[in-house]
Order: sequence, then structure tokens, then C-alpha cells
Amino acid sequence: MGTVILILGVALWAGAHFFKRLMPERRAAMGETGKLLVTGALLASIVLMTWGYKLADPVWLWVAPSWTVHLNNLLVFIGFYLFAVSGLKTRLHQRIRHPQLSGFKAWAVAHLLVVGTLQGVILFGGLLAWAVASVILINRANRSWQRPPEAAMWKEGVALVGALFAMLVVGHIHGWLGPWPFGGA
Repeated sequence: MGTVILILGVALWAGAHFFKRLMPERRAAMGETGKLLVTGALLASIVLMTWGYKLADPVWLWVAPSWTVHLNNLLVFIGFYLFAVSGLKTRLHQRIRHPQLSGFKAWAVAHLLVVGTLQGVILFGGLLAWAVASVILINRANRSWQRPPEAAMWKEGVALVGALFAMLVVGHIHGWLGPWPFGGA
């Protein structure tokens, strides 16, 4: 039952995000009510994904070598950094069209490396597929990309520090709620 709930959560996440991309007129016509519905659907999807993942009996597909935890942490850090790049509009943002979705993809790949269960493939593989499809949909809808203006170099440093701080905070929360992400414990 947990795996079914997990699949429903991933599908709801993707559907709520794709609603704006696939039906922009309908979404725009809904105004603020549409925003609230999408937000509610996204929150519900997170609850379903978390609940389904925790409820499901793991079906092991592989056991990751111990060194992959380090690669996982590097990719997760890159994911946080790319989110900061997007928010701060750093110089790197001039080279990467979709830094948030790129960061999300790095996060998903990182987790696929270390979570060798069917449920991990459903959750992280499903979210990776959603992020890839999102980039494709966005690029098809808007083929031209206006690069952001050049940013001050200090923003890169702020993005690095912010990503490190976010990774440490989220990592500790991850350790309270599930496995310790930094190895050894």
C-alpha cells in the first residue's frame, strides 16, 4: 500500500507542476484560487510521498558502495548551490538557464546513487523525470532565453556559503527524520 501512496504522491507533484505548463490559460483564469489549489496539491504530494515512502516495505534492487555517500553529498551540495545561484542571480546563472531544476536533478541523481530500493527509484527517479520533462516543456514554450545581466563576484561567495549552511541544516534535519546523510553514524 505504501508504494501505491508513494506513486500517487509523485504523480500529484508532477501533475500540479505541469498544470501551469500544459494549461497556462486555464491556470491563469483561476487567478489566486488556482495558486492556492496548486500549493495545496504540492503540499499534499509531499505528505503522500513521505508517508508512502515510510510506509512501504523496501524492495532492495542494489546496495550502494559506501563511497557513494560522498558523491551523494557532493551532488546534494551542488543542488543547494544551484538553488542559491537562481535566487541570487549569480554569474553562473548567466550560463545555466534553469539552475533550480538543474539543482533538483543533481539532488535526485544523488539520492538514486545511495537509495537502492524500488521505492527510491520511484521517488527519486520519478522526481528526476519530472525535472527533465519540466526543462523540456519550458524550453519548448519559450525557445529564446534572455541571459541575466552580469552579476557581482561576491554573489558567488554568498551562494557557496548559503549552500553550505543549507546543506548542514537540512542534513541535520534529515538525520533526525531518517538516515544520517554524512556517513559514519
